[in-house]
Amino acid sequence: MSRRSKVVAIGGALLIAASSISGVFASSHREAPLIAGDPNADNTDLYTFVSPDDPTKLTIIANYIPLQQPAGGPNFHPFDDSVRYRIHIDNNGDAKDDVSYTFRFKTHQKSGKGGVSSFLYNNGPMTTVNDADWLVPQTFSVQRSKAGKTTTLGASMRTVPANVGPRSTPDYASLAETGIHGLSNGGQVYAGPRDDAFFVDLGSIFDLAGLRPLNPFHLLPLGAEDGVDGVAGYNTASIVLQIPISEVRKSAGQPVVGVWASAERQKIRRAMKNGQYAWSGPWTQVSRLANPLINEVVIPRHLKDYWNTQAPAQDAQFLKYYEAPEVSALENYLYGAPGGPTGHPGGVLDEIDQTGRTDLSLILLKGVPGVNALSDKPVLADMLRVNTAIVPNPNGASYHPILGLPASTPPSRLGVLDGDLAGFPNGRRLIDDVTDIELRAFAQGYGPILPAAGFNLPNKT
Repeated sequence: MSRRSKVVAIGGALLIAASSISGVFASSHREAPLIAGDPNADNTDLYTFVSPDDPTKLTIIANYIPLQQPAGGPNFHPFDDSVRYRIHIDNNGDAKDDVSYTFRFKTHQKSGKGGVSSFLYNNGPMTTVNDADWLVPQTFSVQRSKAGKTTTLGASMRTVPANVGPRSTPDYASLAETGIHGLSNGGQVYAGPRDDAFFVDLGSIFDLAGLRPLNPFHLLPLGAEDGVDGVAGYNTASIVLQIPISEVRKSAGQPVVGVWASAERQKIRRAMKNGQYAWSGPWTQVSRLANPLINEVVIPRHLKDYWNTQAPAQDAQFLKYYEAPEVSALENYLYGAPGGPTGHPGGVLDEIDQTGRTDLSLILLKGVPGVNALSDKPVLADMLRVNTAIVPNPNGASYHPILGLPASTPPSRLGVLDGDLAGFPNGRRLIDDVTDIELRAFAQGYGPILPAAGFNLPNKT
């Protein structure tokens, strides 16, 4: 595989091709009050998919540190040396770690020209991650924990520096390629800044849940507009891990795995006289992420920080928010068609069930039988479940046989809703329009394909 195809496979550089109605939420950008004040530990997005370039591998992309201004000198936005970044995998349905990967970072301070301490990020043009002109290089390690044993898969690997500008990083694409590192388990890893792939209309959605293309049908109508990408031009910090599927699944006969990412800090922070902070004490989870939008719009504000501290195995306590979601009630109230209990004269949506939404708890907390359920009696848990036995075509798609589509059919941004079983909620690819998918699910608009394939799901819109 060429270096460039590796970047496409694990570099996390692709943009989501969003439709005008999609992406009105951020997956998990500054979604809880406390974590909004600790961006270095803030999970923003998680992607998990069987690698189209090598179906024996699983690719996981965990993003942190939201809404980074690329022109953020002189310090830019490195990973935090005091945070423990982690990726977790469950392969038996108990929502506990069977395999986990821990990433630790260390920032190094170097002198400038002639040994003089410099305010600059770099002394000259940087062409590789090992360039001597990078004055604040960052290294990282990857450790795997499995069956009670911890193994270092890679150490002293360089992250990718910021894209400083045309003088400092004249060929950033080539520079970023040098940040792909091999691991001792046959996998690969990348850590560094990437353009945020998520499409989010922050300005509209938090203005009383406005969806610009549906503005005329809102309770407080405005003229229709295309969605606006509120994070366009912003970066995020990506950890991209490609690992052998055989390392994480239970067996070929039990191919589904559940994935989530987290960030941890030590409990005690002391301000030192030298201006630095010293951390000590036990580690505690301060952020987590699996399925998109859960803490953003399913969990109510007063529980968001608490939710971030909980393990997926404890998610049964939040079941009522999945089965009576506020989003569905808002869709009814703001966009519901006349004649419904909460509709209004300008609305267009069919009345949506606001309670008893076992369809949502099945998809988001259990997994769909025949697609990505981990077991017959799974623990209720927010995990991004992916069936590693559903092998994508080289273009990344895998359509349901009832559709009779040729293997060359490109992947659908609607994933499983459109019959493309390699897409969300069976994992999540970079092209999956998860916001559109979840908005349709909240509105019980699952489309015609899933019922035809034997899934008992409504199609109200």
